[in-house]
Amino acid sequence: MELVSKTNLASEPTPDVEKLILDVGGMKCAGCVKAVERRLTQFPEVKNVCVNLATEVAVVELVSGTIPAELLAEELTKVGFPTQARTTDSHVAGSTNQLQDATERQNQEMQVAKRQLIVAIALLTLSIIGHFGSFTYAIFPAIHGIWFHFALATVALLFPGREIFRDGWQGVRHNAPNMNTLVGLGMLTAYTASLVALIFPSLGWECFFDEPVMMLGFILLGRTLEKQARGKAASAFRQLLALKPQTAKLIPKLGVTSSDVVEIPAEQVRVGEWLQVLPGEKIPVDGAVVVGQTTVDESMLTGEAIPVFKQVGDIVTAGTINQSGAIAMEATRIGKDTTLAQIVTLVETAQTRKAPVQKLADTVAGYFTYGVLTAALLTFVFWYFLGTHIWHDLPSSGQMFMSHLGHGESHSHIYHTASDSNSSLLFSLKLAIAVMVVACPCALGLATPTAILVGTAMSAEQGLLIKGGDVLEKVHQLNTVIFDKTGTLTTGNPTVTDCLTWGDTDKESLIAWAAAVERGTCHPIANAIQQAALEAKITIPPAQDFITEPGLGVSGVIDGQMIVIGNWQWLQWHGVTIPGEFQQQAQELIAQGKTVVALAVETDIVGCIAVQDTLRTDAKSTISELQAMGLRVMLLSGDTKFAAEAIAKQLGLSPTDVMAEVPPSKKAAIIQTLQSETPVSIVAMVGDGINDAPALSQADVGIALQAGTDVAMETADIVLMRNRLKDVVTSIRFSRATFGKIRQNLFWAFAYNTLGIPLAAGVLLPSFGFVLTPTGAAALMAFSSVSVVTNSVLLRWLVSKS
Repeated sequence: MELVSKTNLASEPTPDVEKLILDVGGMKCAGCVKAVERRLTQFPEVKNVCVNLATEVAVVELVSGTIPAELLAEELTKVGFPTQARTTDSHVAGSTNQLQDATERQNQEMQVAKRQLIVAIALLTLSIIGHFGSFTYAIFPAIHGIWFHFALATVALLFPGREIFRDGWQGVRHNAPNMNTLVGLGMLTAYTASLVALIFPSLGWECFFDEPVMMLGFILLGRTLEKQARGKAASAFRQLLALKPQTAKLIPKLGVTSSDVVEIPAEQVRVGEWLQVLPGEKIPVDGAVVVGQTTVDESMLTGEAIPVFKQVGDIVTAGTINQSGAIAMEATRIGKDTTLAQIVTLVETAQTRKAPVQKLADTVAGYFTYGVLTAALLTFVFWYFLGTHIWHDLPSSGQMFMSHLGHGESHSHIYHTASDSNSSLLFSLKLAIAVMVVACPCALGLATPTAILVGTAMSAEQGLLIKGGDVLEKVHQLNTVIFDKTGTLTTGNPTVTDCLTWGDTDKESLIAWAAAVERGTCHPIANAIQQAALEAKITIPPAQDFITEPGLGVSGVIDGQMIVIGNWQWLQWHGVTIPGEFQQQAQELIAQGKTVVALAVETDIVGCIAVQDTLRTDAKSTISELQAMGLRVMLLSGDTKFAAEAIAKQLGLSPTDVMAEVPPSKKAAIIQTLQSETPVSIVAMVGDGINDAPALSQADVGIALQAGTDVAMETADIVLMRNRLKDVVTSIRFSRATFGKIRQNLFWAFAYNTLGIPLAAGVLLPSFGFVLTPTGAAALMAFSSVSVVTNSVLLRWLVSKS
C-alpha cells in the first residue's frame, strides 16, 4: 500500500515555479536578511528565498501564479523593510529603467551619506574638544559645561539618531531585533543613566553624555564609509548596465537615405528590422550585417582590445562599438534576448546565489542579536553582583573608560565624589553598554555578498561569466579538470586528409555519398567532409530519412539505398561486415592520430574517410598551467584511442589520464565514477557542444566555451565568452581569488565579534586593567563592516595586479 502511495505521489506533476525579484530597503545587517527570509518563507507557496544585503535584492521562487509580487512587497513593508516589486519592464536586465533606478538609488544614498558624514564629524569634533578640557577650556568655555553636553546628547539622539531608534524598535516589535536595536539600546541606556545622574546628583553617579554622542558619531561615520565602499563594489555591475544602448536608427530595407532614418528607443526595435550604425556608435541590438563592412570593438563582451573585422553576414552584438565604417544591420535578437542582456541577467543572478559557507554566517546571524543581548545582561549581572566585589582594586571609571580626560576636572567633580566613580551599578552598566555596541552582525551579512558582487561583475568585464557564490566555492575545491577533445582542445575545424576506397567505389562517389548523408548533422567531422566536397567541386546528391546517433554515426537514404557512415560500432549495429584487410588499412590511419569514419552502402563497406583536427594554439600552455596549479588534467573523448592518445601526447598528458571511445551518453557516468572514488575527485568539465551538456551538468563545475551551443552554456557554471582556452586557467584563478576574499571576510567578521565581545565584557580588566569604552566599542563596530567591504573592493586591485 505504501509503495502504491509513493508511486502515485511521484507521478503527480510538479507545479511550475516562477521567480519574483523584490527591491528591499531598510536592511542594515545579517539579522535583517534573516528576518526578511523568515517573513517570506512563512507562505507555503514560497519554495526558496535568497536575500542579498549588498544589492538589497530578494529573489523569491514560488509556485507560479499563486502570490502576486505586490503582496510580498506589502508584507515586508509592514514589518519595516520598504519593498518594491520589480515590474516586467524593469525586470529586463540592462533596461533603461533598471539603469536609471540603480543610478538614482546610488545618488540618493550618496547624498544621505554626505549628510551623515557632516553630522558625524560635527558630533565627534564637539565630543573630542570636550575630552581635552585642560587645553581648550580657555578657547571654548561654553562647550565644557555639563548642560551643553546634555543638550548636545539630547539633540543628537532626537534627530540624527532618531532613525536608529525607530528601526531598532520596529525590529523588536516584529520579533526581529537587529544591529540598530543593539546600538539604540546602548545609546539610550548611556543617555538615561547620565540623565539620572544629572537630575539626582545625590546618587553620586557620573554623567557621560559624551558617550552616546561619540557612539552615534562613530556609527554614522562608519555607515558613510561603508556606503561609499559598497558603491565602489557595485560600480562594476552599474558599468555593465550602462553598456546597454539607449537609441537605434531605424531604416527601410531598401533605398537608404539620410531622410529615411528614424531614431527610436533601442527597446522598441523588433526582430527583422534594419538599423543604421555609424562609426563611433554602439550596436543597438544583436543582429547581422546586411550592408557595408567595419571593425567593431568587442572588448566589453570579450575583454579583448583588438577590434574585430565585420562584413556582410557577420554577427554583431548589442553594446559593442562600431569603429571604422557605416553599416546596416538586421535585428535578430532584441530586449532580454540579446547577449548583453543575458550577461547582465547572469551576473545579477550570480550575485544572489550564496556560497554554502555563508550558511554558517546566516545561521549565526539569525540568533546573533538575541545572543548579544543575553551576553550584555550576563555581563551586567556578573560585574554588579560578583566582579566589583571580587576585584576591589579595579581602575577607576575615569581611567578605564577614557571618558573624562579633560572635562572631568571642569564638571564631573561637581556631581561626584572620588569614591563614587567605582559605583558598581554604573560600572556594570557601562560594560553591558559596550557589549551591546561592539557586536556587529553587519560584517557577517556583508562578508559574502560584497565579494561576490565585485568578483562576478569584474569577471564579466573580462569575458568570464561565473554564475554564483556556490560556484566559487566549488572551484576552490577542484582537484580534477576534464577536457572534451573536439572543439575544446582542438580548433573544431578538422580537414579531410585521406580517402580509402574499397571495391569498385571511386573517391569522388565516396565523398559525395558521405557529404550527402552528413548534411543531416552539424558535427565538425560532417563539416570537414562537406568542405572537402565543396573544394573538389563534387556534386552532392539529395538524401533523406536521416538518423543521427551522437558519438556513433549517421545514416540516410540516397536513391533508395541506405548509406551508413560512422565508427565500427555504428556499422556493425547496422549489420555491416568489415573485412579484416580493410580494417587493417584503416587502423594505420588511426595510428597516426587521425579520426576515421567508415561508409557502407546497405551492408557493404565502400571505404573510409580520415580527418584530422589541429590543437588550439593555447591548448598545451593551458594544460601545463593547470598541472602547475596542482590539478589533475584528463582527456575525455568519443574518438578512437589512437586519436585521443596522439592528442594527449602533444599535450604532455599521461595515457592513464586519457579516456577514449566514450559516447556522449556515457560521459556523465564516467564523471560520476570519478566523483565516487576514494580519494574523491572534485571535477570540472570543459566542453562546448550539445553532446557535452549531460557531462557539464554532472560535473561539480561545468565550464563552457561561448562558441559552443546554447544548451552547453545554459548547463555550465562558468561560461568563457572569449572562446579562449586560456580563460579556463583565468576563471579558476579568478574564482579562487574571489572565494579567498569571502573566507577572509568571514574570518574577520567572526574573529571581530569573537574577540570584541569578551573585551567589551571586561575579560582583560582584572589582569591588565583594559576594557573597551562604549565609544571605543562603537568605533570598532562601525569600522568592522567598513573593513569587510573595503577588503572586497581590494579584489579589483588584486586581480589587476595578477
